Amino acid sequence: MSAPAAAAVNPIRNVARWSALAAGLVYGYVHHNTLTTLEHNRAEQKKIEHRDHLIAQAKVEWTKINTPTGGVVTDPESPNFDLEKVLIHLSETA
Repeated sequence: MSAPAAAAVNPIRNVARWSALAAGLVYGYVHHNTLTTLEHNRAEQKKIEHRDHLIAQAKVEWTKINTPTGGVVTDPESPNFDLEKVLIHLSETA
């Protein structure tokens, strides 16, 4: 007795299977790259936000350390800057 002949596979079905496999691989590759890029961008944004937060904290600490004991703010960029108070303070100390 001979072994049964293998059933012939429709060539269109084979092309469809291989095309679906190739499309799935391409989709997976593109999707992976997209997710990797998004995660990289999120990490960079988090680093930037953390750095900005540290800079803001350092500015606050610097202001606390460098503010004279009389409470006169000498930094013209500060929202609490008062030119009249600075001039009075300078005239009293001079």
